[in-house]
Amino acid sequence: MKSRNIQKIILFMTICVSFAYIFLGNQYLNRDIVKEDNLSEYDMYKSKVIEIVDVLEQEYDIGGEPLVGKIITFNAKILDGDLKGHIVTATQEINPFFSMQPPEISLHDKILISQSVSHSEADDPNAWIMIEHIRTDTMVFLLVLFFAGLIIFGRMKGVLTMISLILTCLSIFFIFIPAILNGNNIYFWSLQVCTFIIVMTLLIVNGANVKSLSAGIGCVGGVLVAGGLAVIMDKFLKLTGIINEQSVFLQMLNPEHPIDLKAIIFASIIIGAVGAIMDVAISIASSLNEIQAQNADISFRKLYTSGITIGRDIMGTMTNTLILAYIGSSLSVVLLLTASAPSLTYMLNTEMIIVEMLQSLVGSMGILLTLPLTSLISAFLYTKKVKKVA
Repeated sequence: MKSRNIQKIILFMTICVSFAYIFLGNQYLNRDIVKEDNLSEYDMYKSKVIEIVDVLEQEYDIGGEPLVGKIITFNAKILDGDLKGHIVTATQEINPFFSMQPPEISLHDKILISQSVSHSEADDPNAWIMIEHIRTDTMVFLLVLFFAGLIIFGRMKGVLTMISLILTCLSIFFIFIPAILNGNNIYFWSLQVCTFIIVMTLLIVNGANVKSLSAGIGCVGGVLVAGGLAVIMDKFLKLTGIINEQSVFLQMLNPEHPIDLKAIIFASIIIGAVGAIMDVAISIASSLNEIQAQNADISFRKLYTSGITIGRDIMGTMTNTLILAYIGSSLSVVLLLTASAPSLTYMLNTEMIIVEMLQSLVGSMGILLTLPLTSLISAFLYTKKVKKVA
């Protein structure tokens, strides 16, 4: 009973300290932050389309088959802000010369609209324009469904998993992202945030015990290996960090103190790998803990060998998971390069593809080291614990 109370106190303190770290860190890192201000002339409101008033088609003759655009006039009811309940007339322009634009609105769609104050619209300074479809409502529903599944299936463990997931996301968006935008050392903050995620997750989900200690040491070792390999390979591969248009925009964000794009690659590698590394570490630590609990007299050598055997089974599927996740996230880019690249050799040597391969392989190397390291630490700590009890 006393041990259970201590675990509850540690859990409560971990959650409190985690929220304090995120809140105070965010306050510190958000000072003098650099942001793009492209939408500063807009006040955006959530609204619902209640009537399509008019659809005007426009043809653009550029030789050959004409391109068709549209100007859609509609009435919308504002759902939030100081104008909540007001009905306004707005327009959506679909320009065939722009590839990235919201799809055509329909009746009852929830959208973001803005009352433009741009001087370029001097003839109608109060025109309302459609900005984007609201998609967060659907995503919130899916998130609630996911959390409900966690709680139903995992019960208290599911609740703790949900809390750790929330804290993980908050640490990325409220600590790591502001640290980058504020010009801080990306290498340092990526390692710090990954360490926080590992320690926080293990303490909340598994508690303060030898199993968490074993998994934590294995995780940190795997992350350090992944980070070290990323730094070493950066020298050999002669990376610039400019892998797409977003990289160029990042470099232009703060010309006086440009963001280190190669450090961004480093951060993406270890943050992308830390989840998989933590998964294999806790799997090994938990399995060996159960083996030792069922056979208290098992030797260090046998327990370590069992960990290696279990690790071999985990290794194949987890490595596939990591590589397929990276390929899936960049599938459109791979398709485009495959279709347009002059040769396979050229495509495989483009920095964009090299970085994707580097992320997959370095993350997998981190997993490979985590398996024997966690087995070694677990076998040592579990057998040492038994000797102390004896």
